[in-house]
Amino acid sequence: MKNDSFAATKKSKTGLQRIINAFGYSKDGLKAAYRFESAFRQLVLLNTLLIIAAFFLFNFGPSTRILLTMASFISLITELFNTAIEAAVDHTSTAKHELAKRAKDAGSAAQLLALTLLAFVWMMSLWREYGFNLF
Repeated sequence: MKNDSFAATKKSKTGLQRIINAFGYSKDGLKAAYRFESAFRQLVLLNTLLIIAAFFLFNFGPSTRILLTMASFISLITELFNTAIEAAVDHTSTAKHELAKRAKDAGSAAQLLALTLLAFVWMMSLWREYGFNLF
């Protein structure tokens, strides 16, 4: 990498400045995902409601609340990865290509698994706590 490149100037930061920069990039990523990705906005709404329900509407214990919150964050994190994959692929080329399709489909499959995990954890938590016959 050339020392005068944009990437080199960003990579040369160390210590506290690197941490401050990384926080700014993370904040920018969250803002961009929320602004440009309707799927991310929908998941933020869904998971906000689920976390509120876990803490205020149901009498779950602390371990169950932690597990439900973790499953919600996993679905949000997975959507951010999926969004990043789609953006990188689309930046490279919008032409139809088998590898691009495979990358986007894998990101989508990861999100499907994360949402399946979220639903499964909720069903098991409700069944364990309230004995709902969900199966």
